[in-house]
Amino acid sequence: MSAVNDRLAELGLALPAVAAPAGSYVPAVVTGNLVYTSGQLPFVDGVLPATGKVGAGVAAEDARGYAATSALNALAAAASAIGSLDRVTRVVKVVGFVASDPSFTGQPGVINGASDLLKDLFGDAGVHARSAVGVAVLPLDSPVEVELVLEFA
Repeated sequence: MSAVNDRLAELGLALPAVAAPAGSYVPAVVTGNLVYTSGQLPFVDGVLPATGKVGAGVAAEDARGYAATSALNALAAAASAIGSLDRVTRVVKVVGFVASDPSFTGQPGVINGASDLLKDLFGDAGVHARSAVGVAVLPLDSPVEVELVLEFA
């Protein structure tokens, strides 16, 4: 077992299977020493745990958990591209999208779910630059979507 997988187990988590793309793209692309993931939804066993807008039908705290699940799915995509998450030397950037009710302004708190997972998993190497963006709608009416840029050796 790898060090990252051991840490995931300590956190009560495991890498899921890589989600099948919902369009004409691949889950992750490697260029140089960076892996870029496509946006990942919070699928659990191939099913979205919720749909709709955060702030209107989806609670912000639930969406925070969905952001963590999306990040875990993005890590699975990255692992499939580079072979092992033990190769990750730095989380460079997180981009998080939150399907938001027009009055909802807590996008940073929602995407903290992804950021906190990455910090818990990789320590200081998991601290990253980030964007947290409110949008009108996401694919399949998902409440959140997360993409990652990771450096690896």
